[in-house]
Amino acid sequence: MRRIKPARVRQLVFGVYMSGIMSFLMSGVITFLNTGIDAGFLARWATAGLVAWAVAFPLVTFIAPLAGRLTEGTLRLFES
Repeated sequence: MRRIKPARVRQLVFGVYMSGIMSFLMSGVITFLNTGIDAGFLARWATAGLVAWAVAFPLVTFIAPLAGRLTEGTLRLFES
């Protein structure tokens, strides 16, 4: 049986938190700007947040390594 590497688990847990926090905050702001706050605001926000999270989590999981490599490359340019 293969054992999951701690670094991979850390990456997945980070992705859950990062995508969740960003999705719900951004969907809340956008829902507020588009519809304002009324009796249905929380339901609209929750729906938008869940849809955003369903898209964001896989993206964060796969994009984070690329973003890390791009960051390292960019910083190397400034070190020279």
